Amino acid sequence: MREIVFDTETTGLNPAGGDRMVEIGCIEIVNRVETGRTFHAYFNPERDMPFEAQEVHGLSNLFLSDKPRFAETVEALLEFLGDAPLVAHNAGFDFGFLNYELERCGLPGVSMNRMIDTLALARQKHPGAKHSLDALCMRFGIDRSHRVKHGALLDAQLLAQVYVELTGGRQIGLGLVAETGTVSVPQSAGPIIAREPRPPRPHAALAEELERHRAFIAKLVNPLWERFAAAQ
Repeated sequence: MREIVFDTETTGLNPAGGDRMVEIGCIEIVNRVETGRTFHAYFNPERDMPFEAQEVHGLSNLFLSDKPRFAETVEALLEFLGDAPLVAHNAGFDFGFLNYELERCGLPGVSMNRMIDTLALARQKHPGAKHSLDALCMRFGIDRSHRVKHGALLDAQLLAQVYVELTGGRQIGLGLVAETGTVSVPQSAGPIIAREPRPPRPHAALAEELERHRAFIAKLVNPLWERFAAAQ
């Protein structure tokens, strides 16, 4: 099954109050395995970047000034998303900004039926624990050392790993076909290759190895097994 894990960066918390999306990062996964296909874009928000937001993601007015507007990139984004389910952390926030930008372009919003919220999954699986992306990376042993500031593509890559762990781990990608004697592993792209197992190879000690073993045993004084043999 194809799914898209995505994250956004914005100028603030409220699109209805004038905040805009300034970055989106998307990771394609198929059967919970990353395919290597990504979509990443920065957007000119056509407004000033508040200091508090810049402190979170590091995207300044100057950096964004020559970036395309959302409307100039929306077709490529929608083509990448397709009709796949969309995975995000605190997904209502990201869906809110994505749909606000789509509506500004005169396009229909993404159906909330496509939303998968990893925050809700984490709360259900680990009630009472911390559920931030950093906390979940720490819980599952995911390296986040390169996450100095928030970044949409980097956070989507981390979230993709978290999502796999929240939904059963990487073992769910393995399939065993017992009736044919073959083992197959679902792959993210290309055909699945099934190979016959190799026949067992004989493993027997050489005559000189057996002789050396007998000589070694003969040197042992009062070995344990002789005590048990005498007791019987």
